[in-house]
Amino acid sequence: MNRRTALSSILAVSGTGMLPAEAAKTKVQPFIYSLNMSTLRGHKLGFRKELEVAAKAGFGSVEIWINTLQDYLKEGGTVKEAKKIIDDLGIKVEDAIGFATWIVDDESARSKAIEQLKVEMDQLAQIGCPRIAAPPMGATTGASLDLAKVAERYRTILELGDKTGVVPHLELWGFSKNLSRVGEILYVAVESGHPSARLLMDVYHLHKGGSGMDAVKDVGKPLVEIFHINDYPATPPRETITDADRVYAGDGVAPLKDLLKSLKNPERPVILSFEVFNKDYYAQDALLVAKTGLAKMKKVTEGV
Repeated sequence: MNRRTALSSILAVSGTGMLPAEAAKTKVQPFIYSLNMSTLRGHKLGFRKELEVAAKAGFGSVEIWINTLQDYLKEGGTVKEAKKIIDDLGIKVEDAIGFATWIVDDESARSKAIEQLKVEMDQLAQIGCPRIAAPPMGATTGASLDLAKVAERYRTILELGDKTGVVPHLELWGFSKNLSRVGEILYVAVESGHPSARLLMDVYHLHKGGSGMDAVKDVGKPLVEIFHINDYPATPPRETITDADRVYAGDGVAPLKDLLKSLKNPERPVILSFEVFNKDYYAQDALLVAKTGLAKMKKVTEGV
């Protein structure tokens, strides 16, 4: 084997166009750190200021809330201006939190939800956001839905995502009558029969719904692109714990190290988005909260 052949073989094996030693130096990190704007929601900063705080705190990625973006537009801002704010700050909007009632049995309500999602997805596409959360909004109480029908409804909004480039991620809500457990969202995703189906889970919701952190091991890694990270205290118990009880990653009792090992994907980084609704944090300086959240996320992911 001559030297040219040998070099070609090494490059082919590395798949990167670099020698092995160079490739090792540029190893992709397993996680991307993001800030979900629920964390600053109580500060009532508005669209621009929330993004500025996130960027100043050191976040390169964020999850916005649809209604915050739309409030900005109602107040005279434009989608083009929103995109410029994002670009100027050098951050990426990874996902948007929306609440369309796409899942419900009421056909009229579902039709309105589809129209709502068309508008929202179009706005998100224009600002470069590739995902939108699809929680069981409208079906958190009342009757248990037929999961086969839910899978059909999820496919409908996935097909809408095909047209807009914004993929709806099926979100687990632990307190909900429907889609509160990993088995339910996994069934719906698989039975949708759509290649873009993805799951959006959360430390708190895994605990609240009773699935627990170990359930993540049963979810195929391609189904998870983004994950809401937080923690929960030992008390109150699971049955009575609420959204507002979530705390910084590492400040509670969740087995985060084992969870993160289950989430880690050798094929691509997983986006960890810090999401809490903590009134004590809302009473503190917003930048301090954002910086603390990022520091604690990095600490719990050390060595994973």
